[in-house]
Amino acid sequence: MIVINLQAMIFAKQVEWKRHITLKEIAESTAISRMTLHRMVKNPAYNACTEHLDKLCAYFTCDISALISWQPDSAARQVFAA
Repeated sequence: MIVINLQAMIFAKQVEWKRHITLKEIAESTAISRMTLHRMVKNPAYNACTEHLDKLCAYFTCDISALISWQPDSAARQVFAA
């Protein structure tokens, strides 16, 4: 499954930028609703659209690979193992 590492990115940028970053600040800067950002934080497997991922990469000035990762899930392993 694809995982959005938004919480980890926020923590990393807080350290790098030496200041606190809120979901409200990100929402205002990216035009992504605060509720959508909250869902991404609470559910890393949230099905985000590419437009949102693009806006987050622009906000954090990062590559997409810093924001998302792939983790195999048990169901996928069973299907491909058969």
